[in-house]
Order: sequence, then structure tokens, then C-alpha cells
Amino acid sequence: MSSRPAAGGGRWVEVDPGRVARWVEGFAGRHGPPCVSVESYGLLLTAPDGATAELQAPPGAPAAADVPAFVAAATAPRRLALLLARKGGVAVGIADGTELVVSKVDTRYVQGRTAAGGWSQQRFARRRDNQTKAALGDAVELAVRLLLPQVSSLAALVCGGDRRAVDTVLADRRLAPLAELRADRLLDVPEPRHAVLVDAIAGARAVHILVRDPDGGARA
Repeated sequence: MSSRPAAGGGRWVEVDPGRVARWVEGFAGRHGPPCVSVESYGLLLTAPDGATAELQAPPGAPAAADVPAFVAAATAPRRLALLLARKGGVAVGIADGTELVVSKVDTRYVQGRTAAGGWSQQRFARRRDNQTKAALGDAVELAVRLLLPQVSSLAALVCGGDRRAVDTVLADRRLAPLAELRADRLLDVPEPRHAVLVDAIAGARAVHILVRDPDGGARA
């Protein structure tokens, strides 16, 4: 489980689907038995002391009317497409449950920024832009070849890395059916590698919970 401050107050907590039921029990133990209401994002727990917990359904999980159904939906195996992109590399894959069943990683050299000025700086900038375009073009072709044929079996597409790079890849018209499955979350990942792709499965399946305490704090 990991946590981070949330904009506007509170704290985001990322919980493995298999630990959500225990997490809810702990929340109830700290704040009292909560009322449960169905929201567009998942479930809202409101405790007697005013503490709240917004349980965000993970990508591809169906809506649920109560906590047991939410846990069952979150833990159920489903096929997720993964697209991790940065300027110098891309990793694409398909996870069936917690297992990576399709994967491909491609890297290209993209020149770093230069401190030189004038004509040299412009030349380096053009070269860097061309290298970036080539890398992202390769990413498009990988997604077309590996992900697009599987689109009918996918519950969602989860992306990670640089948002602009991901947006550029998915802007290709051939990938429109895949882009329609894109989840809101963007995974914070380093330069795409096979190990990073494997680790991204847990992030793609995690349940995000926004916790707010009545005093404005954020005890998870």
C-alpha cells in the first residue's frame, strides 16, 4: 500500500485489490461503521465521525452496489492493455489478471538537451525532435500490431510515462478503438523496460482511495 497527499486536502491511498476488504475494516475500526453510497467513480464510505473514503473502481472493473461486490469486481481477473511511453522508449503489453501474457519493449536513442546556443542549438533541437518522432512512430506500430487485434477482449487500456508521448501515440487514427478504452489514471513509471512493464500491472489493478478525515487530515 502506498499513499500521497491529494490536491484540495486528504490523501490518496493505493491498495491491492485483495487487501481492500481489510482496509475497509480498518477504516470502520478507526472511524465507526460507515454508510455506503454508490457514486460514478465507485463507492463512497461516510463514517459517523465525518471521515470519508472514496473507493475508486480500478480500470475495467464493473460498477458495484456494496463493498463485497466492489471487492469481487476489483479482484476478478480481466484483460488490461498497457502502454508505457516516453520520448526514448515504449513498452506495450497485455495483462490477463496479474500475469503479463503479451509484451514488447522498444528503445531508441534520443539526444539530450544541449547548452549550446545559436545555430548549433537549433540543429540539435531539430535532431532531437526527429529522434523523438521516430521513437513514437515505432510505439504506434507496436500498439497497432500487438494491442489493436486484441481490443475486443480488453477491459481497459492503462497508460504510463509521459502524458504528451502517450497522447501522441494514441492520436493515430488506427488506434481509435484502443483509445476509447483508455482509463483516466496515468502510471508514474521510469524509462520503459520489461521489468517496469511487469511492475505496472499492480499499479493498473490497484484500487485508489481518497481519504478525508473530519479535521482535514488524512489518516489512511
